Amino acid sequence: MNILILIGLALIVGGVALLVQGVQGRQAGLRSLGGVAIIVGVLTSFASSAFVVVPAGNVGVVFNVFGGVQDSEISEGFHVVLPFLQQVTLYDVRQQELTLGRENIDQITARSSEGLEINVDVTVLYQVVPDEAARLHQDIGPSFEEVRIRPEVRSQIRDGIAKFNAASLISTERADLQGQIETALTDALIQDNVRVLTVLLRDVRIPQSITQAIEEKQAAEQQVQVEENRRRQAEIAAQRRIVEAEGERDAAIARAEGESEALRLRGEAIRENPEIIQLELTQRLAPTIQTIMLPSEGSFLLDIRGLTSGSP
Repeated sequence: MNILILIGLALIVGGVALLVQGVQGRQAGLRSLGGVAIIVGVLTSFASSAFVVVPAGNVGVVFNVFGGVQDSEISEGFHVVLPFLQQVTLYDVRQQELTLGRENIDQITARSSEGLEINVDVTVLYQVVPDEAARLHQDIGPSFEEVRIRPEVRSQIRDGIAKFNAASLISTERADLQGQIETALTDALIQDNVRVLTVLLRDVRIPQSITQAIEEKQAAEQQVQVEENRRRQAEIAAQRRIVEAEGERDAAIARAEGESEALRLRGEAIRENPEIIQLELTQRLAPTIQTIMLPSEGSFLLDIRGLTSGSP
């Protein structure tokens, strides 16, 4: 209650008490003081209805007894209105939250495309359009959340879930469902001057039997994937061994071809230069052999000991 109204009421009560005492005691001074207190109290109470303070994050919608709801809202701060002729209703235009879930015994129950029962917990963040609060007040009123938002959220979620099968709602298509619900809810509530900020599907619960079947299917698919990976690894290992064997074969062929070519070239060299045989023979002699053969038109035998003894 406005503090000025409290002060006014206190002055009126005190004035009445002084007035009664003055009448009973036949004291003119008390009667006069009581009358003044009553008048001041009435004026204070009357003045209190002329002052309105709009808190931060709110707008005020003014209702005039002669003209109805005014088109323009009053913003935050101090305002003066006509006492008893104008009434101000405050609307919070900050982000607000609506949660429907099993924790507050308000979960949404819907049916999937195959007729299975789906339970959903949802949180909707919304905001009253500040420049349209007067229209909202005129069309629906302060109870707009219960009258309009809550039923629309339930309706859009039920319609959205009916387009999906139960298995997809807990796996790949949950985000698609959330996006479709948010779009539909935004389009529906903006007509009532409420802006939907986001829709959060906090929990989607399907029957336990379906959950178990999905888990078994996923486990089987994972096992198949494991076996497929093992098969691929075996194929890769076999291919690697084949490549290694081919590499070794090519290397052996290359070595054989190289040796064959070397022998061919060596044979040609020997045929063209027979003295190579004598040179190789000499190179293979042990260091203790003191006699060597030198190629010439005739064969010569040299006595190495005689050459190395130093005798003239």
